[in-house]
Amino acid sequence: MSSTVIRQLRYVGLAEGTSFLVLLGIAMPLKYLAGLPLAVRIVGMTHGVLFVLYVVALVHAATTERWPPARGLKLLGAAFLPLGTFLTDGWLRRQQHLAAEREQAATMTRPPL
Repeated sequence: MSSTVIRQLRYVGLAEGTSFLVLLGIAMPLKYLAGLPLAVRIVGMTHGVLFVLYVVALVHAATTERWPPARGLKLLGAAFLPLGTFLTDGWLRRQQHLAAEREQAATMTRPPL
């Protein structure tokens, strides 16, 4: 279960980070250089929804894994930086593998039903 929660956080984080880069690198220049504000409206709304999903996934993962508040705040702060969620993905991937190993070890030590 923990590995699934962390995997969800990773995927939402990568989608949120991608939408942030598209917003900054494509939609904003289209708005200000080409006079196309619709790009920012569409990509901005998508990014906003993905950011909210990231926060929800982060809270879920932090409570499931019992991370200290500072760790959650660092991961939240990464979402405010371009490439931030990509930089934290490696650490989250390692946490996901560790959680999967813990889950596998727990199922191996359980007595048969």
